[in-house]
Amino acid sequence: MNFPIEQLLRDEFLREETRRSFLRKGGASIGAAALAALLDPASLAAQDKKTSGAGKVEVDSWEGVVKPLHFKRRAKRIIHLYMAGGPSHLETFDHKPKLGEMHGKPMPESYTKGQPIAQLQGKKLNCLGPQHPFKRFGKSGQSICGIFPHIGSVADEICIVRSLRTKAINHDPAHTFMNTGTTISGRPSIGAWLLYGLGSETENLPGFVVLTSVGRAGQAQPIAARQWHSGFLPSRFQGVEFRSAGDPVLYVGNPKGVTNKRQRDIVSTVQELNRIHDKVVDDPEISTRISQYEMAFRMQTSVPGLVDISDESAKTLELYGTKGADGSYAANCLLARRLAERGVRFIQVYHRAWDHHGGIKNNVKTTAGEVDRATAALIQDLKQRGLLDDTLVIFGGEFGRTPMAQGSGRDHHIKGYSMFMAGGGIKGGISYGNTDELGYNAQENIFEIHDFHATMLHLLGVDHKKLTVKFQGRDYRLTDVHGNVVKELLA
Repeated sequence: MNFPIEQLLRDEFLREETRRSFLRKGGASIGAAALAALLDPASLAAQDKKTSGAGKVEVDSWEGVVKPLHFKRRAKRIIHLYMAGGPSHLETFDHKPKLGEMHGKPMPESYTKGQPIAQLQGKKLNCLGPQHPFKRFGKSGQSICGIFPHIGSVADEICIVRSLRTKAINHDPAHTFMNTGTTISGRPSIGAWLLYGLGSETENLPGFVVLTSVGRAGQAQPIAARQWHSGFLPSRFQGVEFRSAGDPVLYVGNPKGVTNKRQRDIVSTVQELNRIHDKVVDDPEISTRISQYEMAFRMQTSVPGLVDISDESAKTLELYGTKGADGSYAANCLLARRLAERGVRFIQVYHRAWDHHGGIKNNVKTTAGEVDRATAALIQDLKQRGLLDDTLVIFGGEFGRTPMAQGSGRDHHIKGYSMFMAGGGIKGGISYGNTDELGYNAQENIFEIHDFHATMLHLLGVDHKKLTVKFQGRDYRLTDVHGNVVKELLA
């Protein structure tokens, strides 16, 4: 369909093609191409044109700049189960009997003197023993808190890291550090780096999807959209948040009386106008707009199929403990598996429920009950479908909790805490690293956030030192100037 306005705009754009515009665009494009070839030859071949099935419209398809991969990849995708708020390692994966013996006694000053403490600064510091008993699970005998029996049932599939250490003691900068490798806002998030480096395996859904849920106990700390932003990378690489109840994407359906053919005509015309404009101003964000318009059109077909769980068996729904689309963490885990099946590269599932400054004994049990079953179900479901081998599952938060009491709870803690990983080339049934006998300092095989990022990229076939982008005169990467691949974790 051709609209008169299209021809008018085309003529107007052509009239604006002055000698200055021509020289500006020509010099910029030739110079940029030459510079790109010198800095990163792979980037020139990373983008090509593909044809949409509906209407035969050319769309931009990004296939990544890491071509070929630096290593043989073990994982194709990542599901990051993000326990937002700071889960206590002392009531999850790090058993400290000595801390139990010292319950109520003063915390030795040798641990805390001169150390960063959040809300306990200047307060009397007494030890708070583990609030729930630990048990041994699986053939591997992994030590896991007894309030996680379902995760315990997959103990032989997971690798527990007990020596994680981070840099930021407050929630927002700690989230930023976990997601971007720096406490400075404005850098690309993990998912954005992965899309830029590897592209997506799906053309009908975003390659980076975010899901969130809120728990019943503890403070539900806010999560800002900048945690899945693309930073200085083009905005086409940022995460797309899906709603966890009802329609995951608003306005994805056509209004009453609008057919797919009519919608295709409108989108095609808008795309053509955007391309004409892009030829004049040469703005990468217009290319993003073009690709996202096309993505939105294709999602009108793909999203309803994604959320229609009528093809899920009663056994599967019982495994997760959900009927789907109810806003729960369990529903999001099921949706994460469906996204993984459809080729989404990076899926983040936030559960905002772990900020237990008070009443930790009951609150952590409640929160554990919200995530335990579905987390184990996701791992089991991926395994039985043959997806676990090439899907890296990550479970953890932005920091841990203090061995010292904050009334009946625990304060923020950055010196040592726990997480676990499964699938995607990770060795199952092992633990790595340790904190001291009171759970304060990571002291054996310390696992920095940059090491975590480097290891994660390695599993995806990427050398973390080579995935870089020049910005403001400097080469940036997810691991900044740090990070080591921890090969002891690899299967």
